Amino acid sequence: MIVDALGWIALVATCIAALLTAANLGARATGAGFAVFFVGALAWCVVGYATGQRQLLLSNAFLALVDLFGVWRWFYHRARADDAVDRVKNEEERRAPLFALEELIGKPLRGRNGIALGTVQGALADGLTGQLRFLVVKPESTIASEGFLRLAWRRGLTVSVEAIDCNLVPRDLAAARRHDADQRSDVAVIDQRN
Repeated sequence: MIVDALGWIALVATCIAALLTAANLGARATGAGFAVFFVGALAWCVVGYATGQRQLLLSNAFLALVDLFGVWRWFYHRARADDAVDRVKNEEERRAPLFALEELIGKPLRGRNGIALGTVQGALADGLTGQLRFLVVKPESTIASEGFLRLAWRRGLTVSVEAIDCNLVPRDLAAARRHDADQRSDVAVIDQRN
Protein backbone atom coordinates (compact mmCIF):
# COMPACT_ATOMS: atom_id res chain seq x y z
CA MET A 1 0.00 0.00 0.00
CA ILE A 2 2.75 2.47 0.94
CA VAL A 3 4.77 1.45 -2.12
CA ASP A 4 1.74 2.13 -4.34
CA ALA A 5 1.28 5.56 -2.74
CA LEU A 6 4.98 6.35 -3.24
CA GLY A 7 4.66 5.29 -6.87
CA TRP A 8 1.82 7.77 -7.36
CA ILE A 9 3.72 10.50 -5.50
CA ALA A 10 6.74 9.87 -7.70
CA LEU A 11 4.63 9.98 -10.85
CA VAL A 12 2.84 13.21 -9.90
CA ALA A 13 6.11 14.84 -8.76
CA THR A 14 7.80 13.91 -12.03
CA CYS A 15 4.91 15.34 -14.08
CA ILE A 16 4.81 18.60 -12.09
CA ALA A 17 8.60 18.93 -12.27
CA ALA A 18 8.58 18.40 -16.02
CA LEU A 19 5.97 21.14 -16.45
CA LEU A 20 7.88 23.58 -14.21
CA THR A 21 11.13 22.95 -16.04
CA ALA A 22 9.68 23.01 -19.55
CA ALA A 23 7.69 26.20 -18.91
CA ASN A 24 10.98 28.13 -18.76
CA LEU A 25 9.53 30.74 -16.38
CA GLY A 26 12.88 31.84 -15.04
CA ALA A 27 15.68 30.56 -12.87
CA ARG A 28 13.66 30.11 -9.70
CA ALA A 29 10.81 28.21 -11.39
CA THR A 30 13.32 25.95 -13.15
CA GLY A 31 15.11 25.42 -9.83
CA ALA A 32 11.79 24.51 -8.24
CA GLY A 33 11.27 22.02 -11.07
CA PHE A 34 14.56 20.34 -10.25
CA ALA A 35 13.68 20.28 -6.53
CA VAL A 36 10.40 18.52 -7.34
CA PHE A 37 12.27 16.17 -9.72
CA PHE A 38 14.54 15.35 -6.74
CA VAL A 39 11.53 14.45 -4.58
CA GLY A 40 10.19 12.27 -7.39
CA ALA A 41 13.55 10.54 -7.83
CA LEU A 42 13.74 9.78 -4.10
CA ALA A 43 10.23 8.32 -4.18
CA TRP A 44 11.16 6.18 -7.21
CA CYS A 45 14.28 5.02 -5.33
CA VAL A 46 12.14 3.82 -2.42
CA VAL A 47 9.76 2.07 -4.83
CA GLY A 48 12.71 0.44 -6.61
CA TYR A 49 14.24 -0.73 -3.32
CA ALA A 50 10.92 -1.98 -1.88
CA THR A 51 10.03 -3.94 -5.02
CA GLY A 52 13.52 -5.25 -5.75
CA GLN A 53 13.86 -3.32 -9.01
CA ARG A 54 17.56 -2.57 -8.93
CA GLN A 55 17.60 -0.64 -12.24
CA LEU A 56 14.81 1.65 -11.03
CA LEU A 57 16.71 2.28 -7.80
CA LEU A 58 20.09 2.95 -9.45
CA SER A 59 18.78 5.07 -12.30
CA ASN A 60 16.80 7.28 -9.95
CA ALA A 61 19.68 7.53 -7.48
CA PHE A 62 21.74 8.93 -10.37
CA LEU A 63 18.88 11.22 -11.41
CA ALA A 64 18.58 12.48 -7.82
CA LEU A 65 22.24 13.59 -8.01
CA VAL A 66 21.60 15.30 -11.35
CA ASP A 67 18.53 16.97 -9.83
CA LEU A 68 20.62 18.28 -6.91
CA PHE A 69 23.02 19.79 -9.45
CA GLY A 70 20.01 21.35 -11.22
CA VAL A 71 18.77 22.83 -7.94
CA TRP A 72 22.20 24.34 -7.29
CA ARG A 73 22.58 25.56 -10.87
CA TRP A 74 19.17 27.21 -11.15
CA PHE A 75 18.15 28.14 -7.59
CA TYR A 76 21.55 29.31 -6.46
CA HIS A 77 23.88 30.12 -9.35
CA ARG A 78 21.50 31.31 -12.13
CA ALA A 79 19.11 33.09 -9.74
CA ARG A 80 22.04 35.04 -8.24
CA ALA A 81 23.23 35.97 -11.73
CA ASP A 82 19.70 37.14 -12.63
CA ASP A 83 19.58 39.19 -9.43
CA ALA A 84 22.94 40.80 -10.33
CA VAL A 85 21.64 41.67 -13.81
CA ASP A 86 18.53 43.21 -12.25
CA ARG A 87 20.63 45.28 -9.80
CA VAL A 88 22.83 46.66 -12.59
CA LYS A 89 19.77 47.31 -14.72
CA ASN A 90 18.03 49.20 -11.90
CA GLU A 91 21.13 51.27 -11.14
CA GLU A 92 21.87 52.13 -14.76
CA GLU A 93 18.32 52.69 -16.01
CA ARG A 94 18.41 56.20 -14.60
CA ARG A 95 20.71 57.07 -17.51
CA ALA A 96 19.13 55.03 -20.33
CA PRO A 97 16.82 52.01 -20.49
CA LEU A 98 18.65 48.68 -20.36
CA PHE A 99 17.52 45.15 -21.13
CA ALA A 100 19.17 41.75 -21.03
CA LEU A 101 19.38 40.05 -24.45
CA GLU A 102 17.58 37.01 -23.07
CA GLU A 103 14.60 39.25 -22.28
CA LEU A 104 14.07 39.81 -26.00
CA ILE A 105 13.37 36.14 -26.71
CA GLY A 106 9.65 35.49 -26.79
CA LYS A 107 8.71 39.17 -27.01
CA PRO A 108 6.14 40.11 -29.62
CA LEU A 109 7.31 42.30 -32.50
CA ARG A 110 4.83 45.07 -33.22
CA GLY A 111 4.79 47.21 -36.34
CA ARG A 112 3.18 50.54 -37.08
CA ASN A 113 -0.05 51.13 -35.18
CA GLY A 114 0.73 48.18 -32.89
CA ILE A 115 0.12 45.54 -35.57
CA ALA A 116 1.45 42.12 -34.51
CA LEU A 117 4.25 41.10 -36.88
CA GLY A 118 5.77 38.11 -35.12
CA THR A 119 7.68 36.84 -32.12
CA VAL A 120 11.39 37.26 -31.43
CA GLN A 121 13.18 33.90 -31.33
CA GLY A 122 16.75 35.13 -30.87
CA ALA A 123 18.99 38.19 -30.67
CA LEU A 124 22.50 38.44 -32.14
CA ALA A 125 25.19 40.89 -31.05
CA ASP A 126 28.36 41.90 -32.86
CA GLY A 127 31.33 39.94 -31.51
CA LEU A 128 33.70 42.93 -31.77
CA THR A 129 31.56 45.82 -30.57
CA GLY A 130 28.95 44.03 -28.48
CA GLN A 131 26.22 46.02 -30.21
CA LEU A 132 22.95 44.34 -31.04
CA ARG A 133 22.87 43.56 -34.78
CA PHE A 134 19.93 41.31 -35.61
CA LEU A 135 16.73 39.82 -34.27
CA VAL A 136 15.52 36.44 -35.48
CA VAL A 137 11.75 36.68 -35.86
CA LYS A 138 9.05 34.07 -36.41
CA PRO A 139 6.41 35.96 -38.44
CA GLU A 140 2.72 35.84 -37.55
CA SER A 141 0.95 32.99 -39.36
CA THR A 142 -1.09 35.49 -41.37
CA ILE A 143 2.17 36.85 -42.84
CA ALA A 144 4.07 33.59 -43.34
CA SER A 145 3.21 30.05 -42.34
CA GLU A 146 6.77 28.88 -41.79
CA GLY A 147 10.35 30.04 -41.57
CA PHE A 148 12.19 32.81 -39.81
CA LEU A 149 13.25 36.31 -40.75
CA ARG A 150 16.38 38.25 -39.90
CA LEU A 151 15.57 41.79 -38.80
CA ALA A 152 18.45 44.25 -38.64
CA TRP A 153 18.59 46.22 -35.40
CA ARG A 154 18.20 49.84 -36.47
CA ARG A 155 17.01 53.11 -35.05
CA GLY A 156 13.29 53.03 -34.74
CA LEU A 157 13.26 49.71 -32.89
CA THR A 158 12.28 50.25 -29.27
CA VAL A 159 12.00 47.76 -26.43
CA SER A 160 9.23 48.00 -23.85
CA VAL A 161 8.06 45.62 -21.17
CA GLU A 162 5.34 44.28 -23.47
CA ALA A 163 6.97 44.17 -26.91
CA ILE A 164 9.54 45.38 -29.40
CA ASP A 165 8.11 48.12 -31.58
CA CYS A 166 9.29 48.96 -35.10
CA ASN A 167 8.14 51.01 -38.07
CA LEU A 168 7.50 48.01 -40.36
CA VAL A 169 4.16 46.83 -41.72
CA PRO A 170 3.10 43.26 -42.61
CA ARG A 171 3.81 43.78 -46.32
CA ASP A 172 7.48 44.50 -45.47
CA LEU A 173 7.78 41.02 -43.95
CA ALA A 174 5.68 39.44 -46.68
CA ALA A 175 7.94 41.00 -49.35
CA ALA A 176 10.96 39.40 -47.71
CA ARG A 177 9.12 36.05 -47.69
CA ARG A 178 8.51 36.36 -51.44
CA HIS A 179 12.19 37.24 -51.95
CA ASP A 180 11.10 40.60 -53.38
CA ALA A 181 13.01 42.52 -50.73
CA ASP A 182 16.17 44.37 -51.62
CA GLN A 183 19.33 42.49 -50.51
CA ARG A 184 20.23 45.51 -48.38
CA SER A 185 16.83 45.47 -46.74
CA ASP A 186 16.46 45.49 -42.99
CA VAL A 187 14.38 42.29 -43.31
CA ALA A 188 15.68 39.09 -44.93
CA VAL A 189 14.65 35.43 -45.04
CA ILE A 190 16.84 33.00 -43.13
CA ASP A 191 17.63 30.11 -45.48
CA GLN A 192 17.10 26.90 -43.51
CA ARG A 193 18.12 24.47 -46.23
CA ASN A 194 21.14 22.31 -45.43
